[in-house]
Amino acid sequence: MIAVQAHATAHDKERFQLLVDSVTDYAIYMLDPTGIIVSWNSGAQRFKGYIESEILGEHFSRFYTDEDRATGLPQRALDTAAREGKFEAEGWRVRKDGTYFWAHVVIDPIRDPNGNLLGFAKITRDLTERRKTEEALRESEQRFRLLVQGVTDYAIYMLDPEGYVSNWNPGAQRIKGYSEDEIRGQHFSRFYTDEDRATGLPQRALETARREGKFEAEGWRVRKDGTRFWASVVIDPIYNDQKRLIGFAKITRDITERRNAQEALAQAQAALFQSQKMETVGQLTGGIAHDFNNLLTIIVNNLDLLTRNVTGPRETRLIEGAQRAAERGAQLTQQLLAFSRRQPLQPALHDPIRLIEGFETVLRRACGETVNLQLSLPSRVSTINVDGAQFEAALLNLVVNARDAMPDGGALTIAIGETNLIEDRAAIRSIPAGNYVVVNVEDTGMGMTPDIASRVFEPFFTTKEVGKGTGLGLSQVYGFITQSGGHIEVDSTPGQGTTITMLLPAHGEGQETGDEDQAETVRPARDSAGTVLIVEDEPAVLEVATEIFDSLGYDVLTARDAPGAIAVLETDVSVDVLFSDVVMPNGMDGFELSRKAREMRPRIKVLLASGYPMSALPAGGFDDEVSFISKPYRWTELADKLRSLRTGT
Repeated sequence: MIAVQAHATAHDKERFQLLVDSVTDYAIYMLDPTGIIVSWNSGAQRFKGYIESEILGEHFSRFYTDEDRATGLPQRALDTAAREGKFEAEGWRVRKDGTYFWAHVVIDPIRDPNGNLLGFAKITRDLTERRKTEEALRESEQRFRLLVQGVTDYAIYMLDPEGYVSNWNPGAQRIKGYSEDEIRGQHFSRFYTDEDRATGLPQRALETARREGKFEAEGWRVRKDGTRFWASVVIDPIYNDQKRLIGFAKITRDITERRNAQEALAQAQAALFQSQKMETVGQLTGGIAHDFNNLLTIIVNNLDLLTRNVTGPRETRLIEGAQRAAERGAQLTQQLLAFSRRQPLQPALHDPIRLIEGFETVLRRACGETVNLQLSLPSRVSTINVDGAQFEAALLNLVVNARDAMPDGGALTIAIGETNLIEDRAAIRSIPAGNYVVVNVEDTGMGMTPDIASRVFEPFFTTKEVGKGTGLGLSQVYGFITQSGGHIEVDSTPGQGTTITMLLPAHGEGQETGDEDQAETVRPARDSAGTVLIVEDEPAVLEVATEIFDSLGYDVLTARDAPGAIAVLETDVSVDVLFSDVVMPNGMDGFELSRKAREMRPRIKVLLASGYPMSALPAGGFDDEVSFISKPYRWTELADKLRSLRTGT
């Protein structure tokens, strides 16, 4: 029986030794109580480099680095194992060829049944590759952490799955104003506006990121100090290796300046488009007014000529009615010319406060009984260089429009102030930078939609019923303000009223000048004989002009264009006055013709006529030897001009 047991024990030992020797991923060997190696397996030979015959009987400390041996680490490891029942650690170890590897070491004491120390079992594993991987991961994480911490233009931070902030970078602190200690553990919804929180936007953002893999948007966010900024936001979900959501990565950028620049560009483009549109419409209406003035010239003067030979009351009444209609047509053309900035103005320095106060009675009467007119006028304001009468007419137009927008009554406020427009703000309005007097006309009426507000200054555009407006009132205001070097704009919201703002260049504390008294027109006596050369390409206008000059006692010569007039001047016929339209066909206009005529006949008198006012005609066309009359002209006006030509006044 004893022999059988001994055989079995020897067999078990042999099997255990085979097991230990077959392990190649672990160095498994025995030490005596002093640390001398007494056994060696194939795993130890594989990664330590020693064969069994080389290492048996050697002290295990040879596997330690010089630094560890110098500090007595090998002996401390044995003492710890003997005292505590185990020693476990990681550290650098040395192979036979002198190279280092990172080892995980376990040392267990071996004792007999009586507790006597027989030696130590030592198991070592080479973890060099795992350590390299871990170090690479740590280095990558550190680089990423340094990268995130170094970014100051972006807020980069993490949220847990419920939306609570778990970390915070310097960019987030710079943009949002919170330090990491203040914000860690707080819900990210505090960065949203009250309106967005009320609609559940923060939670929807997380749900969208979880469902679609990303949430991206722009919107208002709130800083610690309560101010708002326009943010570009991206939220990405973060999953672990088991595809379980562990939180969200949130990146926010402050793009307020970019948004402001985009809005300013859009405003500038809209203003440029509106300016170009109004300029085009202005050119069109100016041309229509010119042609209409030609027609009115014929109508008005034919009616004037008829009145000289009509004695019956019925005929007189009919002619007077036609004259009133023609005068109304002339007023309409003046409004068209005002819109197209071709209306002749008589600007002078005026105190706008005095202008409004002096006109207050008329404005209150225009408001009627249901509209409460309030004036908000400072004690002092810079002067403006405008035509006073046109300024009053423009203000009256705005008041009447405001009154009509409040059929059930309301409040109307006229306020004056001053502002300084810097380059960017002035460029949007297409006016020079500088100081401007601001005149606001604000009502509490029905208001307008944006599409209607964008068209209110167009001629003939009106929202009033048929017969209650020509659609020229606001266009006349637009033309007057623009021609005066200013800018006009409208701000309106349906149901909340309208504010019209007029900007006029400020002229400091300049002295206001009054309008000069206009000399009363004296109806001249019939002129003595002389010869006039009339140059006009419109046959009907030429005909009526001939009738007028004939009635004034002139011998009349005519030509349809400048070459025809020059042909007449090249003859020996006597010509005292050249009366020519400014705009003519065949290349030569009235200015060029007048210069040519005076070269040929230095003593000739020149009178030019046009459906455009003088201010709209090319600069430099007139000089002291040339006089001008606007169409439609009356024969009385023409007689006055001829009298001035003769007397040189």
